[in-house]
This record gives sequence, structure tokens and C-alpha cells, in this order.
Amino acid sequence: MNQLNNAFTIFLSLLVEAMPFLLLGVLLSSLLLFFVDERKLLAAMPRNPLLASIFGSCIGFLFPVCECGNVPVARRLLLQGAPASMAVGFLLAAPTINPVVIWSTWVAFRDQPEIVVLRVLFSFSIAVVIGWVFSFQKDLRPLLQQRMTRLMPQSHSSKPRDWVADPNQKEKESILLQSGSFLLGQSGAPLRLDSDTVQKSVAATKLTKPVSDKLRLFLDNTVQEFLELGGVLVLGSAIAAVIQVGIPRDIILSLGQGPVTSILAMMLLGAVVSICSTVDAFFALAFASTFTSGSLLAFLVFGPMIDIKAIGLMLSVFKWRAILYLFALAAQLTFLLTLFVNLKIS
Repeated sequence: MNQLNNAFTIFLSLLVEAMPFLLLGVLLSSLLLFFVDERKLLAAMPRNPLLASIFGSCIGFLFPVCECGNVPVARRLLLQGAPASMAVGFLLAAPTINPVVIWSTWVAFRDQPEIVVLRVLFSFSIAVVIGWVFSFQKDLRPLLQQRMTRLMPQSHSSKPRDWVADPNQKEKESILLQSGSFLLGQSGAPLRLDSDTVQKSVAATKLTKPVSDKLRLFLDNTVQEFLELGGVLVLGSAIAAVIQVGIPRDIILSLGQGPVTSILAMMLLGAVVSICSTVDAFFALAFASTFTSGSLLAFLVFGPMIDIKAIGLMLSVFKWRAILYLFALAAQLTFLLTLFVNLKIS
């Protein structure tokens, strides 16, 4: 019974901590949908894949969202035709490369300023590299959920493949997790946002409709997208809570003695506890006296990029194969960089 109470407490704490940032991300996503001219946005993006990845990682500084709020924004960037390198760079960098997280990390580790600097540097470098790697996938559609591919703008280079959704399959799909959600039509009936009618309505609204109509569509999309991604967040938080209670932390902490095992232990801990990046520095501070600096950095860098809660949200955008790519690349780069820190200090 105590374990059940602990799991429920952890579950509620994860939700209370994450929901405001998910709402912030959804608000930004809706702003991009209804108040940003895609042509101007795309014109400002660098065409070079590496520069686009750097650009996407940098704009995370302008969007103070954690690993819960970055997914809807990254999804909206992809739907507006942003390069894959930019969207992936933003997805991985935004939880760390933003003023709120940098400030909280400084408050927690003001006696170790190198932790703050290296966290920002490592997170930025990993996001840029992984975003650049994803740019080699010329057409990102094979790695995206089918509901995403229907919403993305058609490019000249894209060709019909097996991953394109069969129109006859639309009715067979579950309503749960439908990307783009639903808007209410004039008759009060729900309309799919990925339908041609609604897409034309959204485009016309941005160009000709008054501000009141834009605000109505903005609020409708915000509510529906929040409900959609909120359901995934609830599921991910429940799984994270069960794992935290089911696996004794002593087992993880007992591995944190050496330069290699300590990094692996803290990376695992970061993925399991699924704590928000805005407060994870204070959680890591509790291990500062017993764990190496490299392992603390591994927790602070890897956790915000890949954790159970974030994986649940990413599944609304990417297929499992793409998430495994992200997980493997982020894990390898984090391990190598933080191992270098441990070896250099020792």
C-alpha cells in the first residue's frame, strides 16, 4: 500500500510539474499555426542543413519550454515545412537552452559554474549534431507517424511510398492521439484539422479574417491539442511513477562509484525519474557529494532530451524507429562527452 501511495504521489507531482509547460508549448504551437506567416518563417531559415540545425537549437533560447512543451512546438515547425535538422535541433536543445533552465542550474550549482557552462555547451552540441545527422534523411516522412505525413506540406522531392496513409484507412484509425486534433464547425460538429476544408479555412483566416476569428481558432486548437498531448503525458507520467517505485534507487546508486558506471547510472536515473528540466538541477544537486561531475552532467544533459515522459509525447510525432535513433545518438554523445570530463578531472 505504501508503494502504491508513493507511486500515486510521484505521478501527481510529475503532472503538476509538467502540465504548465505543456500548456505553454501548446500555446506557442497554436501561435505558430495561426499568427505566423510560414513563408516568412521559412525564408528566414538557413538552407544549409548544419546552419539550420544550429538555428533550430538557438531559437530554443526564445521558447522557455521544457521537454513537455517542446514537442508540440517542434511538431508545428515540421507541419509548417521547417527542415528536419531545424526541428530536431529545437526538439533536443529547447529543454536546456533556455533562460529559465540556465538560471535554475546556476542557482543550484553556483559553487560549480563549470557545470552550468558545460551543460549548455554539451546540450547545444549534441542537438546540433543530431539535427545535422537527421538532415541526411532527405524525406522525413518514413520516420513520422502517418497522421503527421497527411498534415505536412508536399515537397517536390517527395514521392508516394508505402508510408503514405491510405485514405480508406482514416476511418479505421483510433481517434486517440490524432495529430492536429479537431475544431468545431459552424454546425457544432467536429472537423478534422487535416481535412482540406479546414486547411483552407485556416489559411484564409490568417490572410483575411479579423482578429476575433483568429483568436477563436487559436483557442480551439489550443484546447484540443492540449487534450491530445495531455493524454500522452498522463500515460508517460504513470509509467515513470511505476518504474521509480518498482526499481529501488539503491540499485542505481550502487553503480555510481567509477567514472564509467556513474555516468551510466545517472543517465538511467535521468531517463527514469522524468523530472522537468526547469528543476532537475536541484535534484542532481543531491548527488553532488557522491557522484562525479561527469555523471551529474550526464543526468542534466541526457534526461531533458530522452525520458519516459518525453518519449510518450514524441510518439505523437515520430515512429519508434526514429525515437530509437534519437535515443541511441543522444546516449552515445552524452556518454563520450561526460566520460571525457570524468577522465580529465581524475
